Amino acid sequence: MRAPRSLRAAGWALHLYTASGSVLALLAVLAAIEGDVERALWVLLAALVVDGTDGMLARRLKVSETIPGFDGARLDDIVDYLTYVFAPVVLLLTSGHLPGGAWGAVVAALPLLASCVQFCRKDAKTEDHYFLGFPSYWNVVAFYAVVLGLGPVVVSVVLVVCSVLVFVPIKYIYPSRTRSFRLLNLALAGLWLVLYAVILAGMPDPAVWAVALSLAYLAYYLLASVFLTAVQRVRQVRG
Repeated sequence: MRAPRSLRAAGWALHLYTASGSVLALLAVLAAIEGDVERALWVLLAALVVDGTDGMLARRLKVSETIPGFDGARLDDIVDYLTYVFAPVVLLLTSGHLPGGAWGAVVAALPLLASCVQFCRKDAKTEDHYFLGFPSYWNVVAFYAVVLGLGPVVVSVVLVVCSVLVFVPIKYIYPSRTRSFRLLNLALAGLWLVLYAVILAGMPDPAVWAVALSLAYLAYYLLASVFLTAVQRVRQVRG
């Protein structure tokens, strides 16, 4: 049975909302090339908001049922690669947070290639709603590289380590979908987005408390992900 016209219109509007992330990626790249680092980070924040809300709206509107001929998941992956991977790497290169010359290009290539593989893996998002391997949060890496003023050597090490972690089977929390601690994860992820804005508004001298709280969330996210992965493996062994 064909879905009502209003639902189909809402579904197409939501797909357009998701696709707007590709435009935001372009704006972030242009800002990076022009040397406006803060503007690039604001644009990437807008992209985070879009990505953090379109999935929930899609499930609410049941777009996979109302527009069955359109692959919203593929659209989401394309946009995510642009906003989470490509644009942040361009920002790191143009802002001097990676080595110059050939070495900088080599280091920049690592997350691009690693994330290409990850985005094509069918198990990158597990059936129980986790990300398998480091979930290509290169926008977060770029944000802290700028905020903390990290040098090329430190950023290069982070990129190499995280590129390797893409292939290490740790299950990372998917804040809007992982069932364990879901409400807490949603609340903390929302708070982190607010802190991102507060920190960026205070640049070049952001509030120390905001930076500290945002880093505390990252610590929680990593520790909780490792803990939940370990718990599941113990249960599998005992089972």
